[in-house]
Amino acid sequence: MELDRLTNISSKLGDMLKARNLSFTCAESCTGGWLSQIVTSVPGSSEWFGSSFVTYSYEAKVKMLSVSQEDLNNFGAVSEEIVKQMVVGVINKSESDVGVAITGIAGPSGGTESKPVGTVCFAWKFQDSKLVSLTEHFAGDRNQVRYSSVEKALLGTIDFIKDLSQLVATSIITCVCFNYNAIYRQLPEMFYKYSTVTQNRHR
Repeated sequence: MELDRLTNISSKLGDMLKARNLSFTCAESCTGGWLSQIVTSVPGSSEWFGSSFVTYSYEAKVKMLSVSQEDLNNFGAVSEEIVKQMVVGVINKSESDVGVAITGIAGPSGGTESKPVGTVCFAWKFQDSKLVSLTEHFAGDRNQVRYSSVEKALLGTIDFIKDLSQLVATSIITCVCFNYNAIYRQLPEMFYKYSTVTQNRHR
């Protein structure tokens, strides 16, 4: 496991956040604060990282992140239904712009046929809008699964921010084109009004 690699990825993430004037937060379960530790190992991370939540138990998820107890009972902590609620909760509690949540089974025990050891769920959210989630299956022992989870959380956040930038750019272009078309459609009427006013002035 290359801890320097995680720090370098975290530094890149920090540069992206600072360039966009965005803040970052995270909610962790199976990683137990490892992601937060990597983030805060980057000098100057306080400029873009303010808080995180380690919610290892069901009770912590409910109390700290407002996760539904009923959904925990129905879907289990390691599910996209729950990890999405975790990221919504951490965004709301921290009032940060970008958040990631992680919940999984690091092992060596706790796995089932449907959710074997190495199953980890992730969710990313931007403010009160875009939210995405996915489930990964990592190989290796407990530490390797946790390492892979932290790495995926960081790389996934970078990709998430890139997608946000593309979405914003597309929205701006769409807005400009819409306004241009609206103005273009009004040109004949505007020209007619201008011509009428000009003719009246010369009478």
